[in-house]
Amino acid sequence: MDMNTIEAVVRTQDPAEWRDGDAWLAGGTVLFSYGSLAFGKEPLRRLLDLGDAGWPAVTVTDAGIELAATCTVAELYALPESEAVATAARSASASRDKAASWPALDLIRPCCDSFVASFKVWNMSTVGGNLCTSLPAGPMISLCAALDGQATVLGPGGASRTVAVADFVTGDGKNCLAPGELLRSIRLPASALASRVAFRRLSLSNLGRSGVLLIGRLDADGTLVLTVTAATKRPVQLRFPAATRAGVPTRDQASAAVSAAALVDALDAAIPAELYHDDIHGLPAWRKDMTYRLAEEIRAELAAPSGVPPVRVSGDFWPPQPQPPQRKSRQQIASPRHGSPQQTSSPQASPQQEGA
Repeated sequence: MDMNTIEAVVRTQDPAEWRDGDAWLAGGTVLFSYGSLAFGKEPLRRLLDLGDAGWPAVTVTDAGIELAATCTVAELYALPESEAVATAARSASASRDKAASWPALDLIRPCCDSFVASFKVWNMSTVGGNLCTSLPAGPMISLCAALDGQATVLGPGGASRTVAVADFVTGDGKNCLAPGELLRSIRLPASALASRVAFRRLSLSNLGRSGVLLIGRLDADGTLVLTVTAATKRPVQLRFPAATRAGVPTRDQASAAVSAAALVDALDAAIPAELYHDDIHGLPAWRKDMTYRLAEEIRAELAAPSGVPPVRVSGDFWPPQPQPPQRKSRQQIASPRHGSPQQTSSPQASPQQEGA
């Protein structure tokens, strides 16, 4: 869409340069779709372009993974098979650190697929942009909230603060950013990445926008974490500490200790009726019913011993499918913002897209 009110494009990453009428520009897949009149009473006058920020898209360490706000969906999709993850796995094997195997990486590709977007969107849309757009169906919100992501936010004068991604989004299209603040990165801790996980997504149409997206996580200490997104206006996270038993409970024992009835009671208490989202992609009553259904499927999957296939899987993109070996070819193109080869086709690509 033409943005004919824009008077200047400024290449900067300094929040001190922000003023009324400005908008931060990363991939631009939403900004240029909505136009300059959609972000307040006054039209946008300047774009503050992050294209030259030079932030590493992905940083992998023993402490976990840091995603730059400018990391594209294509770069994130490639992460599970990246050399950085392979190096971390070799290091973990050498140190016999089983926790560093990070089974939660299995969530990355289903969440990327949940954009149901073309490769053109994948190569431009950013993780940070999806968080800042703050739509209920934003799959990067789902991923980062479910893995206890911590967002680093920059402000004028060198100010910096950290906020949990689960608290970053406050409503439909709303978040905790003050005018001029800039999302810098999201850190996913190794403790969450080392957890067993389960994923469920439903939409009203084949490869449609997410109407319900739930992710379950079973931590090493036996805590069961359930994150509800898409069905609700903001992320809702429920935690079920491991039941006290003789000795230290195993993950399987802890998950099995959460009964179906206890899960229903917790959902009742955590999500009031008015928090369920209402739009063309699903009525609140349907979203609520499917939330309870998918939550029970996740509870049952994580209650079963590791490696046992889930009995029931509603929706798409789960369980993870083995990926064929990738070959570099003319089908790969260079990203104009990062100068590295990017995947040009996404599994089950569709022209439909969610807030990117």
